[in-house]
Amino acid sequence: MSEAHVTHQKLPLPVLMFAWVSLLNEISAQVVAPLIPVLLATVLAAGPMAIGLVEGAADAVAAFVKLWSGRHADLHPQRRKALVVVGYGLALASRPLIGLVAHWSAVAGLRATDRFGKGLRNAPRDAILADATPHDMQGRAYGLNRGMDYAGAVVGTLIAAACLAWGGLRIDQVILMSALPGAAVLVLLALLPNPGRAGGDGASPNTAAAPLQLLQWSALPPALRGLLTMVTLFSLARASEAFIVLRGHELGMTVVELLLLWAWLAALQSATALIAAPWTDRIAKQRLVPWHWTSLALGYAALASVSSATGLWFAITLYGLLSGISEGVERSLISEQAGPARKGTAFDWYYLLTGLAAIAAGLMFGGLWKVAGPGVAFGAAAAAALACAVGFQRLARRNAH
Repeated sequence: MSEAHVTHQKLPLPVLMFAWVSLLNEISAQVVAPLIPVLLATVLAAGPMAIGLVEGAADAVAAFVKLWSGRHADLHPQRRKALVVVGYGLALASRPLIGLVAHWSAVAGLRATDRFGKGLRNAPRDAILADATPHDMQGRAYGLNRGMDYAGAVVGTLIAAACLAWGGLRIDQVILMSALPGAAVLVLLALLPNPGRAGGDGASPNTAAAPLQLLQWSALPPALRGLLTMVTLFSLARASEAFIVLRGHELGMTVVELLLLWAWLAALQSATALIAAPWTDRIAKQRLVPWHWTSLALGYAALASVSSATGLWFAITLYGLLSGISEGVERSLISEQAGPARKGTAFDWYYLLTGLAAIAAGLMFGGLWKVAGPGVAFGAAAAAALACAVGFQRLARRNAH
């Protein structure tokens, strides 16, 4: 198929519907997410270790749910839509309750419920997208999905900022408002076509439901195991973007300024993800992954050098442009290497391993922040990300020979 044909061919209906679901769900999520570190640091008097623990506990729950949900999606593709609906429903129900809690441990519990829902839905959703989308359009599909996530983050954050600045609402009241986009999300999901009927390169329902090997690491193809290992190591270098909000708070920025900073970051990531998505299908994913990781290393390095609110705006601009430029390439590469009958299981391992790594990453980053300061924490993340990019390139060269 020619590049021109790939570029102008329309994406399948399920991909477009999931893009709108991602937009609306992220509006709900990002009314809440940038306020959590502020809520923890001010109202609930918690610090960087608590932020790392809150995010880590949430990822721990999500990791084990993802291990089951993607495997279940492989064995029973006809249930993928149900898993996605329940997953979104749990997240949408738990988020507003964060505005009612009185201790950071309750925030951790509700965040875990939110992430439980995300863990339940992500692998089945990615499997549906992979099956619905032709092989040579999957970069566009995943990039669009991620781009709409970012766009929703912009809208949701601006809504929160407007409510705080001009609506006279408190932080807890704004968080309660996150329930409003949920109805539209559930309506769209109800209208979503049943999986397995679209014209992607995935297996048909009968094929996907065929007996699979036991869920064992050794049963995965060697190239996929190597990829997952490197992605897991890189996940140890990832810094939660909640720490960017905490850094702004420490530099004296108001809550509204922090929300505008978060919205600016999401806008940059959305624009670069949407613009770059079609190009990711023209370049080998093996080349894009180390580029993406190197870009994040540069972004972390910029954040490490920040010493003022003005400097944080400049660093966020660089980080946003670099971090959004090749979103979705990891998932797209995993889909390529998994094969039709193992997509859900491959995404299981991906989400499990990166989720577990995120627990350690959050605690290590929060610990470094508390002991040595934010500059050392972001600097360590930059060094680790760059090392992973170099390691991935060496692995790719070895596999090529």
